Amino acid sequence: MVKTDISKLEKWHFEITEGAANYLLGLVLEGKKRATASSLWAYEIEGEEIPKAGQKSVITYWDGTPGCVIQTTNVRILPYRDITFEIAVLEGEDDTLESWQKNHIEFFTEEGKEIGYEFNEDMPVIFEEFEVLEILER
Repeated sequence: MVKTDISKLEKWHFEITEGAANYLLGLVLEGKKRATASSLWAYEIEGEEIPKAGQKSVITYWDGTPGCVIQTTNVRILPYRDITFEIAVLEGEDDTLESWQKNHIEFFTEEGKEIGYEFNEDMPVIFEEFEVLEILER
């Protein structure tokens, strides 16, 4: 099997705490997590490019160790309030829409405090779907 050259790919981790980052990567590696939701405002504040379909990147553990190579398959930007369970379930984190909403309000509120935005239900969310191309040995 040919290994992907990851040297030029963007590398990133989930979440803002070590435990959550490593847990969510574990869900990806198990095949349960096939999407992620991010604040558009966070991308704008940090001057980052919005993911595009076809783009490859590396999801890492909190410590920066590469975990897997993914390819973005679909990106949509929609208000937080418009995310349905059919969309949220792709993240593989929650069994109900209410649980997803609670966890994401907590995340977006905390992230907003750290980088300078305030969560509200009209906040634009980048919902990125992806597929795992390669699991990298730890």
